Parts: sequence; C-alpha cells; structure tokens
Amino acid sequence: MLKTLTTSVAAIATAAVFSASVAQAEMPEQINFGIISTESSSALEASFGPFLKDMEKELGVTVKPFFASDYAGVIEGMRFGKVDVAWFGNKSAIEAVDRAGGEVFAQTIKDDGTKGYYSLLIVNKDSKINSLDDVLKCDKTLTFGNGDPNSTSGYVIPGYYVWGLNGKEPEDCFARVVNSNHEGNAMAVANGKIDVATNNTESIYARLAKTNPEAASNIKEIWRSPLIPSDPMVWRKELAADAKQKIYYFFMQYGRFGDAEKVKHEREVLANMSDGWGPFLASSNAQLLDVRQIEAFKAKVKAKAAGDEAGVQAADKELADLKALAGIVGEAGY
Repeated sequence: MLKTLTTSVAAIATAAVFSASVAQAEMPEQINFGIISTESSSALEASFGPFLKDMEKELGVTVKPFFASDYAGVIEGMRFGKVDVAWFGNKSAIEAVDRAGGEVFAQTIKDDGTKGYYSLLIVNKDSKINSLDDVLKCDKTLTFGNGDPNSTSGYVIPGYYVWGLNGKEPEDCFARVVNSNHEGNAMAVANGKIDVATNNTESIYARLAKTNPEAASNIKEIWRSPLIPSDPMVWRKELAADAKQKIYYFFMQYGRFGDAEKVKHEREVLANMSDGWGPFLASSNAQLLDVRQIEAFKAKVKAKAAGDEAGVQAADKELADLKALAGIVGEAGY
C-alpha cells in the first residue's frame, strides 16, 4: 500500500536536506499573522485557525492571528513590527511593500488550481438593475456599497474598469455611497439595504454560499472584471534570513510533502481557508505589477482632468518604468 506521496527520489532528498538545514533556524519567540478584514474576525479565525496551529507546530514558536477593523490596520501593524507575516490582496500588498517594509514571498491559488479571481458588481436578485449600463445611467436614485479603499477587488479594480474607463466616479452616480468589507456589502445587498455593491467571486461563490446560502441566493451578479491574480502572502523584510527560510519552506511544503494522511489533512485545511485554497506558489513583488499599472493609469487620468501636467508626466514615467519591469519578468511571472 502506498504510504507516501512522492514526486521523485531526488525531490524527496532535496526536501529532506533543506528541511534539516532550516530545522534550527533562528526564529522570533512569536509570529504575528495578519489577516485582512474580508469578513468578521470570528469567521476569519475559524477559517485560518487550523492552518496557524499547523504553522505553530512546524515552526516551534507561537503563531498568533492579528485582526484589524480594516485593511489599513493590518498594513500599519506590519509597519510598526506588530505583524510578521500577512495575507493581503494585491492593492493592500502594494501598501505593505511601499509603506510597511513588506515583501511578497508566496501566492495563494484556488483548490482547483486556478490562479486568480474576479471583482464583481452585485445587486439583489429582485432588482431591476441587470447590467453595468443600468448602473452607468447615473440618475442618483440608487445607493452604492463600495469596498475598503485598500481592497483590490472591492475598490481598485472596479475603480478602474467601472469608473475610470467610463469617466465617472461613484459620487457622480449614486444618491449615497458607503464603504464596507465584502461580507458587509454582500449582506447589505442580500437584505435590500444597498442597491449596488462591489464584491468578488471568492466572497460570494465560495465563502457566502457555504456560510449563508440563503443570503447568497438573494444576490445577482451584474458585472465581472478581467482576471485578478490570486492574493499574495507578505512578510516583513526585517525578519532574519534563516527565519524567512523556515517560514518559506513551511508554506511551500504545506499540502505537498509527507505521508498521505498529512497531505490529506493539509489539503482539507487549505480548502477551508478563505474561498478555498490549494498549495501555495512561490511569488515576489512582481506579482503586484498589474495593479500598480492600473493605479498609475488612474493617477494619470485624474491629473489630466485637473490640468496637472507635472502629475501627468510623473504617471507616464511610472507607467514606462512598470512596463520595463514587466518586460523583464515576462509571462513567467513572479
């Protein structure tokens, strides 16, 4: 009977040598793991808890979840050394890299192997709004639930594809605009408290469909974005190199290496995290290039509308620099 899952003798040997080399890696006494506020802290703790316990066991130090009321709280936690490793969206990861000394080291993927997800506009199932064109009538009779300003799918992507490319702002179109996380916006739409809201495929079709199927059944999708790269994992660059090595090995082997029982357990843990994950992929700050380009384009449009020639030139330079860097990393990725 096959008792272990293998790829090759060489791969196992390499893994064993690497594992031994990091076994004694110098670690901080506690790892604080930041989790962005896509839903309530209790739901996130239930989702991430088993993974953090396995991480704690493997690293031999306490691993404690770090929650905040918004994305900015986790970014600031990393900035001031209160968060060592964190799950971010691409936009919030940019803030963590630029302002909080963060560095992307891994990427989440879905449990079916897909490497991305989609931003959505949603309405109640009984709404007469059926398309983006209906929203862009901008008659100021509707209410709008926007996402956290540091949310990729809840704010940045619709900010570009829905509003920027159509020369609009939410305030131009709606009687009232409020901000909330994905769960808050979904529930507000399902309960008829908000007419239109941003969200994403992970939150609606993976999380809410499991945790609150009745609410999910009351939601209708009216717009879907191009594919967004799956979320990055970020650590503080200031962590000791050998600590990073051990953390990196834990992420890369999780759900891949070991006997069948171990791999089965870890795959089940991953499948219950967020919208349902598979084993992590290696990544880097290059993962953030697409969203950086969108942000730079939005800055250029805003500067141009304001007659700010210096702002336009600065945005053009950033776009050129990003294009050159994208040419270096190419389609191979991160």
